[in-house]
Amino acid sequence: MTQSTDIMEKDREEIKPERENGTHWLERRSFRIALMSIFSALSLVVGYMLVSIPNIELFTLIIFLSGFILGEKEGAAIGLISSFLFCFFNPMGASALPLLTVQLIYYSLIGFLGGYIKKKMEKQSFYDPLGDLYVFPVLIIFGIIAATMTSAYQFFSQLVDYISYFAMQETFFIYIIPGIPFTAVHIIGNTLGFLFILPGLIQIIYRLLDSQ
Repeated sequence: MTQSTDIMEKDREEIKPERENGTHWLERRSFRIALMSIFSALSLVVGYMLVSIPNIELFTLIIFLSGFILGEKEGAAIGLISSFLFCFFNPMGASALPLLTVQLIYYSLIGFLGGYIKKKMEKQSFYDPLGDLYVFPVLIIFGIIAATMTSAYQFFSQLVDYISYFAMQETFFIYIIPGIPFTAVHIIGNTLGFLFILPGLIQIIYRLLDSQ
């Protein structure tokens, strides 16, 4: 009887950390599908809300967040679907095929990266989604990701535009110089969003899951 009780207590201890951060909900297929739909819809809503403000957006942040919560495959899928709908049916005009291809790849990668970074951070002592994520290591990681990925997107999207429409008319660097202020706004805006908004959203979601 004692041995049986010890085994039961050990089992409880093993599942306790998992339930403490609400991840038992994320193991339910129906719940994950519902969350995928919510994240896809939310990304489109915030995308369309800010579409009239040049280079200020939360679309990238929501895609990354979806991967961080649900994992690499789901994040990539959300990034692909949401970016196709947003970029193809953009009220400011649909993206041309070369640029659309870059956008689909980029946002799929952002969703995948969210899941990958979460897996790596789970192994670190400073990561506590139910505690405080506004700690220096977390902010450094999120800030570097935002600045690097946004810079890469700006470079490759402008390169594709240049090759598609302006090649042989002017040099690439002359072409991108007028867009530097807009590029800077995009990079700074995304970096600030990843620093000040993303950690809070992660904590809110995990606390909501934990309270169920």
